[in-house]
Amino acid sequence: MKKTSFQDYLPFLFLTALAVIGIFIPTVPTFADTSKYNVGDVAWILVATTLVFLMTPGLSFFYGGMVNKKNVISTMMQSFIAAGLISVIWVVVGFSLAFGESQGGLIGNPATYFFFNHVGSGPAWGTIPLLLFALFQLKFAVITPALVVGAVAERIRFTSYVLFMVLFSLLVYAPIAHWTWHSDGILFKLGVLDFAGGTVVHISAGCAALAGALVLKRRKAHIAKQELQPANIPFVLIGTGLLWFGWFGFNAGSSLAANPLAVSAFAATNTAAAAAGLSWIFFDVIRGRKPSVLGFCIGAVVGLVAITPAAGYVAIPQSMFIGFFAAIVSNLVVHFKNKSSVDDTLDVFPCHGVGGMVGMLLTGVFATKAINAAGNDGWAYGNFDLFYKQVLGLLLVVAYSFTVSYGIFKLINLIHPLRVTQEEEELGLDLSQHNEVYHPNNMSIDGQGKLAEEETGIQHS
Repeated sequence: MKKTSFQDYLPFLFLTALAVIGIFIPTVPTFADTSKYNVGDVAWILVATTLVFLMTPGLSFFYGGMVNKKNVISTMMQSFIAAGLISVIWVVVGFSLAFGESQGGLIGNPATYFFFNHVGSGPAWGTIPLLLFALFQLKFAVITPALVVGAVAERIRFTSYVLFMVLFSLLVYAPIAHWTWHSDGILFKLGVLDFAGGTVVHISAGCAALAGALVLKRRKAHIAKQELQPANIPFVLIGTGLLWFGWFGFNAGSSLAANPLAVSAFAATNTAAAAAGLSWIFFDVIRGRKPSVLGFCIGAVVGLVAITPAAGYVAIPQSMFIGFFAAIVSNLVVHFKNKSSVDDTLDVFPCHGVGGMVGMLLTGVFATKAINAAGNDGWAYGNFDLFYKQVLGLLLVVAYSFTVSYGIFKLINLIHPLRVTQEEEELGLDLSQHNEVYHPNNMSIDGQGKLAEEETGIQHS
């Protein structure tokens, strides 16, 4: 066992302090006024919330299968830890910052729902309890910093990434969520349309991913131009299936009711993902590559990303074009990125960042009041103004999320090293960060961190 330092105690002490503070938060009645609740809407959003949560373990499989075999567990852990970390932050102050009383349209008052106080007894959010809305939004807040993991995988220190998640959630995610989805938010008032998180989730995570890749610099294997094989392609397939499945809650649930709009968003989501997966592999074929499982999986996820801001505003035929087009754009950006010195390990910026940007812009083109009367008509229906607003919103979120995320990574590096040592990188983060190892042949590690046979009586050659 390594010798512990004061820094090692800090996370535990901080969590202890929060747990103790919770004891003294006054208890208020829960669901004092239920007159506005619709049972069907409540049931659907409960299911949608569960579906969105499933996306986080799905992302863990998706990323874990694509990295080198000595970094599988660390990559999966860096994604999945967000389920615990962000859940606590969201209850304490995150929901207040995103949806609390607006402070000039920029951020919510942190005291509004401190420790979820008055959330249960608050007024209905449409036809569902405010608490259910807060839990639904929690799952979005969980997966967003988890997305960034793919760009910094195989070289970032676990403790440093935990700190990044905390600061990103408070300083990047919460403000952008407030701008976009709070009725007094600056982007909401501008008229920017983002149905389920094109700016809030994907562009913010994609730009943070690019910032992280630039700050951490290149892996040794990337500098040496070594082509590392994915550890487990079936993991990627499983992860894609869980993401696709969960995304129905992500997008259709964003209607916040069991209504025709949820059905339309559901259909648009599936159509875009299907078209994008096919578009990616067919485009690979005409460029001289073989159609691959990885290609279809990555393409489908890009389609899901691109349709996210548009799902509740565009018709199904246009959703097919959005998926088709976004996959081609992201595929080309991946190709150009691979020729550069940028080491975004799992192409988070080309897929999530660029995919989200394409989706936001095409929402400004294809949105129609025929699908959602609360939305707006896009450029294709004679309203260039919406497209212009989408561009403005996109540029603001890109600039803010990249700049602040870059600063967060730099700040953390001053406090605590971001990157593992060369020896730890060579050994792999599974062993160096967690003293665990992934091995498909039932192998584990002994107390000295060395590979050892499981006590099964089976000899491995």
